[in-house]
Amino acid sequence: MSVLIVPLTILAVILIILIASFSTLAYVVKQQTVAIIERFGKYQATANAGFHLKLPWGIDRIAARIQLRLLQTEMTVETKTADNVFVTMNIATQYRVNEQSIKDAYYKLMNPGEQIKAYIEDAIRSAVPKLILDDVFEKKDEIALEVQKTVSEEMQTYGYIIVKTLITKVEPDAEVKQSMNDINAAQRKQDAAQMLANANKIQVVTAAEAEAEKDRLHGVGIAEQRKAIVDGLAQQITEIKKIGVDLDEEQIMSILLTNQYLDTLNQFADRGNSTIFLPGGAQGAEDLRTQIMTALTAAKQK
Repeated sequence: MSVLIVPLTILAVILIILIASFSTLAYVVKQQTVAIIERFGKYQATANAGFHLKLPWGIDRIAARIQLRLLQTEMTVETKTADNVFVTMNIATQYRVNEQSIKDAYYKLMNPGEQIKAYIEDAIRSAVPKLILDDVFEKKDEIALEVQKTVSEEMQTYGYIIVKTLITKVEPDAEVKQSMNDINAAQRKQDAAQMLANANKIQVVTAAEAEAEKDRLHGVGIAEQRKAIVDGLAQQITEIKKIGVDLDEEQIMSILLTNQYLDTLNQFADRGNSTIFLPGGAQGAEDLRTQIMTALTAAKQK
């Protein structure tokens, strides 16, 4: 019986040792993660996601687990523009480990996030001083692209890929910002005053054009009215001649003009509220007729 106990004891000890060492023998790597395996302190392999075995008792060890997912670091950089304005810029950089250079990403950089920040700060302080403040606002996407290109070239040798660099905010000095707001407000007031002046000018010009058009149409109406009167007189002269009245053209015209004069006086009388001063009596009518005939004779001679 005692002879059987010794082998069982040894077997139990072996099982306990194996069970105890199993935790150091097997390991699991999560999705989108890799594990750096070292053997006696030297790089041995890169383990991808899944279940793995390694040599126990410290021969192999997991030196680090590296994320393959997209990472982001944010920073605030203060710099000066070409027109000597200090600005504070908020920058967000997205980066990830290059799966083809995982060994470099682990062994070449101690603190990749901080080192990427240092490269970006240097690139920003090189790009922004070349531009005036207005251009910094207008070209912030171009600045971000230039910074991304510069930093990407530097970080590529360390096994990192710069995916995107964003300038999320540009904040000038408080006094400069207030001055910009004052200038903008003054410009808007000036534009409003100019637009109001233009509107008043258009109103005045339109009114003047309308008045001129009114006078023109009034003149055209008078001219057409006078032409109709002359045509009517000419027609009447022709008709009187046809009936054989023994009168010359001048006598007929005198009669017609006198008749027209009397009709005009009747029209003024019918309006009631109109006042007009004309020569009174037969002599006044005769004087007016004489003046009209003289004017017609002169026009006919021309």
